[in-house]
Amino acid sequence: MVGPLLFGILVALGVVVTFGAIWHFANGQDEVEERLDQYGRKSAFAQLSELEPEPSARRRINRLLAGLGLGPSQAELLSQADLPLTAAEFTMIVIGAGALGLIFGAFRFHLAVGLALGAFAAYLPIFYARYRRKQRQKAFTEQVPQLLTLLVGALRSGYGLTQSIELVIDQIGDPASTELERVMRTVDLGFPIHQALRQMADRIGTDEADMVVTAINVQYETGGNLAQTLEIIGETVRDRLRIQREIRVLTAQQRITGYILAALPLGLVALLFMINPDYMARLFEPGWIRLLPVAALLMQTAGFLVIRRIVDIQV
Repeated sequence: MVGPLLFGILVALGVVVTFGAIWHFANGQDEVEERLDQYGRKSAFAQLSELEPEPSARRRINRLLAGLGLGPSQAELLSQADLPLTAAEFTMIVIGAGALGLIFGAFRFHLAVGLALGAFAAYLPIFYARYRRKQRQKAFTEQVPQLLTLLVGALRSGYGLTQSIELVIDQIGDPASTELERVMRTVDLGFPIHQALRQMADRIGTDEADMVVTAINVQYETGGNLAQTLEIIGETVRDRLRIQREIRVLTAQQRITGYILAALPLGLVALLFMINPDYMARLFEPGWIRLLPVAALLMQTAGFLVIRRIVDIQV
């Protein structure tokens, strides 16, 4: 009786998610409005936003997520990962992936397996967004010394800050060029340069970007030799990157050890299943014996995370 009921609930959930996605793509927000939202339309057009009609279903979902404390954090994650999704769309993807994993695991294996597979599938979009954010932040940090060198050269040649940024865009690659293009588009919409740069630093979310933007904004408010300040910051960032590379070299053995210790038990379990499946199947028989592999997996994961935490030295 539980099986058909669970199947009906999961099918209904899948239908709701599917038709919700179809409705969204058929009645999506206007492209112009989406672009204006990316460049701070709410600050510049606050009066227009108050005159808008009843909010759509997607905006209601965004408000619900914001009330639960999930909307702002998800929006920040998507912005830093440069994923063209809203918090509501990302939540629908997570729910859809979890539902598919639950359905497959529950009807192919067992309800407990379905729950575990559903949780794993729901975490995959979050993992991808975090991985993309980390890679993008790392790529931008590697470009900061070159970015500052080009800016310093342009400033010393007599260009202003906005003209220097326009010159740098043509000489540097992604993601720095993409972020600087957004800065210039924001300035073209009427925002001051220091506010556009602050938005860029918030999108990137690294200490290096915050350091550069803070220096530029201080010089913008108080005046001074911006080229000399950026040159000093460039030397600081280069030294910091050099120290980080040295730390990675010195902790390489410990990091590899953590990966081996995490993969070795799993590989041994798989090998024993291939050699003698009946012997290993006893661990998954009904009863308290099932707690042993669960506890082993949890302890193994905790040990791997502790090792990662130890070798993750911040500079």
